[in-house]
Amino acid sequence: MSAKEMTGVPQRGASTLWIMLLTAASAVTTLALACATPFPALAALAAVHMRRRDGVALVLAAWLASQVVGFCIHDYPRDLETAGWAVGLATAAVASVLGAYGAIARTARLPAWLKLAAAYVSAFIAFKLAVLVWAIWLGGVEMAFAPGVVMRQFVRDAAILAGLMMLYRAMTAIGVPAVTSRTRTRAA
Repeated sequence: MSAKEMTGVPQRGASTLWIMLLTAASAVTTLALACATPFPALAALAAVHMRRRDGVALVLAAWLASQVVGFCIHDYPRDLETAGWAVGLATAAVASVLGAYGAIARTARLPAWLKLAAAYVSAFIAFKLAVLVWAIWLGGVEMAFAPGVVMRQFVRDAAILAGLMMLYRAMTAIGVPAVTSRTRTRAA
């Protein structure tokens, strides 16, 4: 049964709704944790539940929201280095979601929780590799890749992923239309 048949909401509308809801949740995280948008968590959740195009739209919307929060609320510096990092984070966010979709494509026969775990680990690795490329160019490799920092980010984003999954399940339980896996697997 499709999302439209179950709720009267077309699947495209369900995807747009979830992009907005998850972007808002991400913006709250960015606001609370200052410069900590959980791109790997969003990427993993998108890879499990959304079409690739919608997953890319989600991480880019979350990136835009994080830039608005950063520049308007956290008063990020308005200089070329910060602008470079903004572009770098956008490319890292897209790399993250593409990494998550790559993992999903290779784990089709695994249980859902293993797919989600594989998508998260792949998203995190892709994100950090893209950040590394930008850090080499813009500086900050030592700080961004200190083992303690990487481990804290991995655990923090995994906890945020768990929270987002609970939010997803709670919202669908109260009637918000889910984005169906059948639709997600169609060509983007």
